[in-house]
Amino acid sequence: NVKDWLEEAKMHVQPFQIVFLLVGHKCDLASQRQVSREEAERLSTDCGMKYIETSAKDATNVEESFTILTRDIYELIKKGEICIQDGWEGVKSGFVPNTVHSSEEAVKPRKECFC
Repeated sequence: NVKDWLEEAKMHVQPFQIVFLLVGHKCDLASQRQVSREEAERLSTDCGMKYIETSAKDATNVEESFTILTRDIYELIKKGEICIQDGWEGVKSGFVPNTVHSSEEAVKPRKECFC
């Protein structure tokens, strides 16, 4: 049950605020739909979150779902409803890209001597 999962998730992140987005997947398989769009939209409204339908097969709304979450988090930060946190939990400030090395670079012998 989505409402139970939502409450459990909220309980585990306290005291932090979290942004939720209800995502209906496999929208490319309309003939196999088990939950109507109207029912999903009603549930998302009742739970205070947005709703989007996606398809990984044809990439429908996949990027948009992440954009929605990112914008909502950013707006809450601007309003002061979510604070930037240090440490493990919460929203972080700044971006540190991962450094990826080619396999050639990883096996190159070093020519420096630190004697």
